[in-house]
Amino acid sequence: MSHTRYQIQAPAPVDKVILHHIALPLVEVLTTSFGGDANNDALRAAVLVELHMGGVIGWGECVAAWTPGYSYETIATATHVLESFFIPAVVGKTTLDALNKFRGHPMAKTALETAFWAAIAEYQKVPLGNLISDQPRKSRVVVGVSIGIQKDIDATLGVIDKRVKEGYKRIKLKIKPGWDYDMLKAVRDAYPDILLMADANSAYTLDDIELFKKMDNLDLLMIEQPLGHDDIYQHSKLQPQLKTPICLDESIRNVDDVRLAVEIDAGRIINLKPARVGGLTESIALHKFCHENNVPLWIGGMLETGIGRAANFAVASLPGVTLPSDLSATDRYYNPDITNEVFNLNREDSTVDVPTTAGLGVTMNPQRLAETEAAYQAAVKGR
Repeated sequence: MSHTRYQIQAPAPVDKVILHHIALPLVEVLTTSFGGDANNDALRAAVLVELHMGGVIGWGECVAAWTPGYSYETIATATHVLESFFIPAVVGKTTLDALNKFRGHPMAKTALETAFWAAIAEYQKVPLGNLISDQPRKSRVVVGVSIGIQKDIDATLGVIDKRVKEGYKRIKLKIKPGWDYDMLKAVRDAYPDILLMADANSAYTLDDIELFKKMDNLDLLMIEQPLGHDDIYQHSKLQPQLKTPICLDESIRNVDDVRLAVEIDAGRIINLKPARVGGLTESIALHKFCHENNVPLWIGGMLETGIGRAANFAVASLPGVTLPSDLSATDRYYNPDITNEVFNLNREDSTVDVPTTAGLGVTMNPQRLAETEAAYQAAVKGR
């Protein structure tokens, strides 16, 4: 499998790295097939990386959750790995090459790498996206909205109606056994023209193949990760029997996983989450492969704050990102966020503007940062 080789070099050594543990209340809990939101409750925790280099500061976000649900990484493991291994390896250095000797922990790596790149962009007085690609990038990114499992179909239709009226033109619905075809059909009957997709979060097996064949008549944009979270092979047994494209999410850890999936027809669409693949360097390689091989690609979200969301928008602005991304407006998740700047939905075309200012494109709100750090400490005491 591929092994990330960090290519970018800083203009000055890394002076120091500070970790901030924060917690923010979500506007709306996102219930999936494996429980509540990514943290199993309505309080979203994260580790922010503040990296100092040559008189500038870069920020990054680790999206690991309280518990090992979506990923094996947690707030606690990410903190340990960053403090004990990753940060000591890069302080005083102008590259991230020292990270090559460490395996795993992609979310922790992403946070540190993003902060490193953001600091370089800040130093050079260019947007982060300029470092990611020298190709023309999009100034607006087409986005969709993800809707969690609701109490019933009427409630689901109510949430969809709200999101469609807000301007979202692609709707993703979470599904699980017993909450799938009938719900999706009711939605399709009510909204025959919307871009509609289903996200299973690995809740099914090949025994459910007849169910997925029934879904072929619903004109779905895709079915995301129907089978095992670490599987590619079983998906290759399902995809050839369906007209609806399968999108792989959790299974894709690097660009070689994409190569394999495409070669054996395990999936025809790729969800790229930079935090899942280990950061910007691997994201660039994965984007390059998909763009050159005409593999449809979109950027997934992990309930990021404005820090992680800004970095994701830089990646989403690349030309090979061809489908609506899960990078909804800030007020879909947090009100207020920790950054001074927010991301707003352009209602007329379901897009969000890509940051164009130097560095990450957003700035930290110190008061809000302090509040969310205090909320994290309170939450830890209460767990």
